[in-house]
Amino acid sequence: MSFTGKYELQSHENFEPFMKALGLPDDQIQKGKDIKSVSEIVQNGNKFKITVTTGSKVMTNEFTIGEECELELLTGEKAKTVVNMEGNNKLVANLKGLKSVTELNGDTIIHTMTKGDLTYKRISKRI
Repeated sequence: MSFTGKYELQSHENFEPFMKALGLPDDQIQKGKDIKSVSEIVQNGNKFKITVTTGSKVMTNEFTIGEECELELLTGEKAKTVVNMEGNNKLVANLKGLKSVTELNGDTIIHTMTKGDLTYKRISKRI
């Protein structure tokens, strides 16, 4: 199953408490909570390039399944991790105490991030 495509955020749960737990300042949280971000994913075999545009902020991460890489976090800091594929539709990474799972179901991407007992869930649809 190919992840390639553009996806627009449809809904999200626990945005504010999760971003506070990550240490984002309140003004950034307030600005970001109502913006419909667009994620563009380009998959070429095991290589991925993910570009997320949220308002004027653009974040791009590139990685190869099973190889160590450096990813930019929502806070702007970078962390080393290995992204693994589970089945043919789920990307899983653990970085800096954060577990990230990106699951593709048809034209919908469900992205969950968990830190401790707090989970942030984003649902995006292919556009």
